[in-house]
Amino acid sequence: LLGQILDHWFESEPLKATLATDAVIGAMASPHTPGSGYVLLHHVMGELEGRRGAWGYVAGGMGALSQAIAHAATAWGAHIFAEKAVCHVLLGRDGEAQGVALQDGTEVRSKLVLSNASPQITFLELIPQEQLPKDFVQRIRQVDTRSPVTKINVAIDRLPSFLAAPNARDGQPLPHHQCSIHLNCEGTQLLHQAFTEATHGHPSSRPMIELCIPSALDPGLAPPGCHVVSLFTQYTPSVLAGGRSWDEQARNAYADTVFDCIEDYAPGFKASVIGRDILTPPDLERIFGLPGGNIFHGGMSLDQLYFARPAPSYSGYRSPIPGLYLCGSGAHPGGGVMGAAGRNAAQVAIKDFRHL
Repeated sequence: LLGQILDHWFESEPLKATLATDAVIGAMASPHTPGSGYVLLHHVMGELEGRRGAWGYVAGGMGALSQAIAHAATAWGAHIFAEKAVCHVLLGRDGEAQGVALQDGTEVRSKLVLSNASPQITFLELIPQEQLPKDFVQRIRQVDTRSPVTKINVAIDRLPSFLAAPNARDGQPLPHHQCSIHLNCEGTQLLHQAFTEATHGHPSSRPMIELCIPSALDPGLAPPGCHVVSLFTQYTPSVLAGGRSWDEQARNAYADTVFDCIEDYAPGFKASVIGRDILTPPDLERIFGLPGGNIFHGGMSLDQLYFARPAPSYSGYRSPIPGLYLCGSGAHPGGGVMGAAGRNAAQVAIKDFRHL
């Protein structure tokens, strides 16, 4: 239990709760949920430029990371086709992968196919079910993909001024504006209460909020004096109580709750908002292909990690389809902006390719 780990090392409840957010981030779990300690470990085990557990912003926004990977690939002769939806994986007579078919009818032939899509999309939508073992299909269908995350992107015309650390008169970003700001985290019990509400189908009345202002470090993301704010919030169930869906009224009502909370910490925030984009779990699934809206392609619980990710006997990036490999967050070691699954999958694929 994460709560026991934090109680062992720390006394301050706000500090424990703030650290606890990285143990429940993206997870439909509370700090009191067994196994939650691993998610915290997952978020601090890496390093950035030699600093253990450090995180960083990508200059130019997260899309710049994708562009950097794309440029590196094309420099080695790769051809990238964007906005080309894959319809299904092409299979040979012996059931081996032979390429992919695009929705426009184009067929791309290849001896190897690596899928960065979720296991659900890869095996339940792109492969005929009769080509896969029944127990494997059942396992993929049973993966826990519940997600508590609603992401809200905000444009503001001035920097928020927090009661705890008011802005300087020149309006320039202060050190805390350049960090991850955690709100509604005064105690782990608050996080547990927010989680409990969502398990009953109700968006949290006092949501956990991680607020980042990337334009404080990267001014090119917004016009002079203006900023972009990224709000990573939870807990919001995929389906609301009574089977209700996330219509515009429900989405705006939840966003208003989030903004009211921020207003309590930084009066004037709501008046500074120019526009907002609300992405609930169903939106994250529809737009980005995240199953259930889960940012990790599946819960990072102990029963879905290591040798069991995405399924027992298939944690080594190979799949029941010869020549088809899984290289995304649904593969070992799971989600996060680190590229470990892709690197490992590529090494396995290269090893197999030499024997074809």
